[in-house]
Amino acid sequence: MSQEQDQLATLHEIRNIMDRSSRFISLSGLSGIAAGFSAFIGAAIIKWYLVTHEIDYSQTLGQNFTRETILFLISVLVLVFILALSSATYFTARNAKRNNHRIWDSKTERMLVNLFIPLAAGGIFSAVLIYHNLLFLVAPVMLIFYGCALLNASKYTLGDIRYLGILEIILGLLASFFVSYGLIAWTVGFGLLHVVYGALVYFKYER
Repeated sequence: MSQEQDQLATLHEIRNIMDRSSRFISLSGLSGIAAGFSAFIGAAIIKWYLVTHEIDYSQTLGQNFTRETILFLISVLVLVFILALSSATYFTARNAKRNNHRIWDSKTERMLVNLFIPLAAGGIFSAVLIYHNLLFLVAPVMLIFYGCALLNASKYTLGDIRYLGILEIILGLLASFFVSYGLIAWTVGFGLLHVVYGALVYFKYER
């Protein structure tokens, strides 16, 4: 019986090794935390702007946004994306170096391609919504497409990321019904969920 258990344990270990060799496992939990705080900063800036310009998003749903306001909001979102991407690159590269893993190989390429295709589609669709002045749907669409991107990429990196993707999709669908809470949903999805996910991954794999 012990011999069978040893064989099963050996097979399990071989399977784990093969799984690790086909997945990008250097993704750092700290990158998720940094992305979450970047979103919090972006949300705070947007909230400050709306308050100082006496704009109540929950009532107007962005219908009375001027061109200046729209450009400001887009600039903040782009800045948040750049900060999140930069922090993800830095912490992931540091994690890969610490574990003697290559930062760029076929696994990284597959993961990024599967991540950025849905992200690009979501970005273009969000631009279409802005063009047609359907600003109240931008936040839900961003959450849904981002969740789909995470689900798509989860096949090539840490499996835990798929749960974050599912939560982002659910939150985006809820926000598409309760559109007056779009900004809050965006903050929760890109801020709070990222921080919680990043902390869980960090303590699970990096401590």
